[in-house]
Amino acid sequence: MTDSFRPLSRRVVLGGSIVACGPAVPARAAWAPQQPIRLLVGYPPGGAVDILVRIVSEGMQRVRGVASVPEVRSGAYGFIAAQAAARSAPDGYTLASGIMGMMSVAPAIPGIPIPLDLDRELTPVINLAGTPMALVVRPDAPFNDVDGLIAYARQKDGTATFASSGNGSINQLGALLFANAVGVRMNHISYRGGAPAVLDVSAGRVDMMVANVAEVAGGIRGGQLKGLGVTAAQPTPLMPELTPLAGRFPSLEINNWFGLVGPAGLPADIRDGLAEIFQATLRDPQTTRTLMERGLIPIGEAGPAFADRIRRDRARWRQVVEANNIRGD
Repeated sequence: MTDSFRPLSRRVVLGGSIVACGPAVPARAAWAPQQPIRLLVGYPPGGAVDILVRIVSEGMQRVRGVASVPEVRSGAYGFIAAQAAARSAPDGYTLASGIMGMMSVAPAIPGIPIPLDLDRELTPVINLAGTPMALVVRPDAPFNDVDGLIAYARQKDGTATFASSGNGSINQLGALLFANAVGVRMNHISYRGGAPAVLDVSAGRVDMMVANVAEVAGGIRGGQLKGLGVTAAQPTPLMPELTPLAGRFPSLEINNWFGLVGPAGLPADIRDGLAEIFQATLRDPQTTRTLMERGLIPIGEAGPAFADRIRRDRARWRQVVEANNIRGD
């Protein structure tokens, strides 16, 4: 898949899923790292962000001979790692995870404490990969498709339930997008983390949830959950059997992306040099295959294109937050 990265005006099919890729930075960047790059992961070990960063780190070494050191600094919505990166020297040797939930969702939600100015203290470097989300329901649900869920929710008239990993989480916003799109009311059950939320859906205590595909694929295949669809216009390679919901409900196209940011003042040549290394890594067939096996689809938006993605998604989620009067925990 060496031709995976094209301008945004073109689309590339990867294993049945369409991926929009950002414009490539110049093929010959003036800057190249002379020492290992610290990659600060703002989320727990074993999660999607940690897995992504470690796969990419291994790929950088293999493809370009660039050493990097993933380092978990989890907590506070990912802002602990972001603060550490913001306080580092703008020399290209310290980056932090900058994901949609942190960069675009959290700033749109009143009540979520943000300890730094995301736009003035951080530099978007590369949007690495994203994952669609799956609409799942309890295994004993008396329906097997989206139309059945809609009819069930209308019959329950606001008492059907959906789980999320917390107020203001992408799980909550995704479920609200679904409810708004199909014209139903549902009752939000908030948990402190995705794992207990998924557990209660699989146990039949909550009706449904919108979660990252990779987080629920095993439960769907094992029969602990029913998968009704995926928030994409095309099938997802990890679970191609799930119905693409965005074909019927365009507002339900959600690509939960994961990127890397550096400190403010990062010179353009360093930013572009870093982005080119990451793009080359994402073009590597072995890296691409490993990511997609985990439900992660390469994106590769660099620099200004990534910054624009952050702004546009922030405006989108702010509309959802305001329409549903959401506040953070």
